[in-house]
Amino acid sequence: MSIGFTLGKFAPLHYGHQLVIDTAIAETEHVIVMIYDCPETTEVPLLVRAGWIQDLYPSVEVIQAWNGPTEVGDTPQIKQMHEEYILSILNGRKITHFFSSEFYGDHVSKALGAINRVVDEARLKFPISGTSLRANPYAYRNFISSRVYRDLVTNVVLLGAPSTGKSTLAEELAKEHDTVWMPEYGREYWEKHQDNRRLTLEQLVELAEGHLKREEVNLLDANKFLFTDTNAITTYLFSLYYHGKALSRLSELASLSHSRYDITFLCEEDIPYDNTWDRSGEVNRSIFQKQTIAELIQRKIPFYRLKGSTETRILDAKKVLKTIKKFNNFPDNFSDMVF
Repeated sequence: MSIGFTLGKFAPLHYGHQLVIDTAIAETEHVIVMIYDCPETTEVPLLVRAGWIQDLYPSVEVIQAWNGPTEVGDTPQIKQMHEEYILSILNGRKITHFFSSEFYGDHVSKALGAINRVVDEARLKFPISGTSLRANPYAYRNFISSRVYRDLVTNVVLLGAPSTGKSTLAEELAKEHDTVWMPEYGREYWEKHQDNRRLTLEQLVELAEGHLKREEVNLLDANKFLFTDTNAITTYLFSLYYHGKALSRLSELASLSHSRYDITFLCEEDIPYDNTWDRSGEVNRSIFQKQTIAELIQRKIPFYRLKGSTETRILDAKKVLKTIKKFNNFPDNFSDMVF
């Protein structure tokens, strides 16, 4: 059996990397991709980067190199270090073809006793580098797949009872960060489908799923941040309000909110209540706010409270966004965070 082998940091995975993998798949019977842990290069964890390859290439065998050498270069010592590590990981497995577009293709293929298959070394087909992408993924998003790009966007959700300023704040934060925001899909759906101000249990599931579909589209248009107005937890609470229960699918979507959003802001009810026809009164706003907080605490979702004027909320939110990183979402000052 011909076995193709390639390796890298894939930080992030781009179409140049995928060209190498695609070529290996086309030319060999089995393909192994080894991916290095490289916290000194990227904040994107190894498991996330490995997940990209596994999702895009289900037939490929992915090896996670957790303790690989971090030094790079063309010296004999560095070459030997990498060769010895690669051979130890493969543990005697026979490799017939080594695929790469890097200088190390020559010495690694010799160490493996494999054919050195060089793929677009001049980067003519995809003139991009990981360094450029790490600096500004949005500017070079045409060189990375949707599966990868969505994981590079920080998804910020704003929760709170009706009339707590979520929509206004989401839109203003998007302007401040030159990106897009996700309006509350539930309001749009409710206006089209409500019957006597109510939605059925099934419609509430449809609403939550429709929100997620639209959110996925917005993630691909976002520049570093997507500001999302509400999520499935809000829909779940409305289901309890309307019917005293929620279908299992809606409960599942609400539970997924824990891992779907990188930062959760809670908009406080310290602004005047806007009593529009589609809302149920200021007393219900207070109750809904308490229920939202209770859900976040019960689900162990950390959140930041935003209160005061729109300007104050924007300033406070920006402070959090400067401190928190997508894959290292703990603030310097834990006292600022509510668990």
